[in-house]
Amino acid sequence: MSVLTTNLSEKAIRLESEYGANNYHPLPVVLTKGKGVHVWDVEGKKYYDFLSAYSAVNQGHCHPRIIGAMMDQAHCLTLTSRAFYNDMLGRFEKYAAETFGYDKLLPMNTGAEAVETAIKVCRKWGYEKKGIPENEAQIIVCDNNFHGRTTTIISFSNDPVARDHFGPFTEGFIKIGYDSIRALEHALLEHKNIAGFLVEPIQGEAGVFVPSEGYLAKAKALCEKHNVLFIADEVQTGIGRTGKMLAVDHENVTPDILILGKALSGGAYPVSAVLANDSIMGVLNPGNHGSTFGGNPVAAAVGIAALEVIKEENLAENARRLGQLFRDELNKFIPNCDLVSQVRGKGLLNAILINDTEDSSTAWDICMALKENGLLAKPTHGNIIRFAPPLVITEEQLLDCVSIITRTLKEFRK
Repeated sequence: MSVLTTNLSEKAIRLESEYGANNYHPLPVVLTKGKGVHVWDVEGKKYYDFLSAYSAVNQGHCHPRIIGAMMDQAHCLTLTSRAFYNDMLGRFEKYAAETFGYDKLLPMNTGAEAVETAIKVCRKWGYEKKGIPENEAQIIVCDNNFHGRTTTIISFSNDPVARDHFGPFTEGFIKIGYDSIRALEHALLEHKNIAGFLVEPIQGEAGVFVPSEGYLAKAKALCEKHNVLFIADEVQTGIGRTGKMLAVDHENVTPDILILGKALSGGAYPVSAVLANDSIMGVLNPGNHGSTFGGNPVAAAVGIAALEVIKEENLAENARRLGQLFRDELNKFIPNCDLVSQVRGKGLLNAILINDTEDSSTAWDICMALKENGLLAKPTHGNIIRFAPPLVITEEQLLDCVSIITRTLKEFRK
């Protein structure tokens, strides 16, 4: 490796450090190219991507069909705002609404925007349909949730890094334990102004925490009993990641409000959406909510292509099959490895639990070692490493990655 190329990485990192806000702590690798399951750094080294931009790149990096749709539309019309109609938005709304079985879709850009939108819709429904007194609506959320970092969302976060010195916070949220039907039932009985229950089907940032079997179905039934909207945040778990189109599909649950993002874009262009039926979405009137870029023609074209790729390439089924293989192979290794206590997940959203405290650097150091061996992953919550490759990964590639992971863990022990 020449001094010249080494300086390319150093220069890129230095530029971000000097001119960018210090709000991320990236792995020290500077990427310049991506294709399928692989990315390359500026020195030309090739890696397996086992983060998939936090599951935004389910369809693989630079999928030609998605990129083609984006470029074709960009040559025609990119933005009108919602002051005018465009000929792509309705097509996207119809295709996505029919794909997920809803009457209406409200387009936004980022996952956090979509969560904020769902909160607003839920509250307005609570006032106008359920009859909750004005400004008294409450939404139940779960401990250790991650729904974004906007001011309202961090108001019900447990994460001190996200919360400290950002108050005052938004009221109207009740936190309960995740994966606890008893806690949900107690909250529903204790409080009379509950409009919704906002939940991640699998808690991704909390360390890929998969709830007990039947939890989501029982939670939905309780919400129906108490006339409360069940809101599923599938920004990270949706679009094939867990082995079904949606994670709630594993329990045949239909959310009252569905939140999508990340892979709805194919990793190419920001696209998010909130879906609901007319009885809920109908509370919105012109001027109640909006976004200049939400529903723009490029986003609409990308969203259609992203969903088509998931369906036509059977990527949810690939995630189901290879996710099981991944866990099976690691479970053969773990009994003989004191460093890892557990592998958990669903589909191709998985994590390993490192035998160390959350404030240790062990998981980070392992990720650094994985990087040297050609695989990129990141820790979450200190002692957990998340593994989420693009869903286009093949069995041969997956087994190669398992080999890299197990070899790295063996080397790390020495």
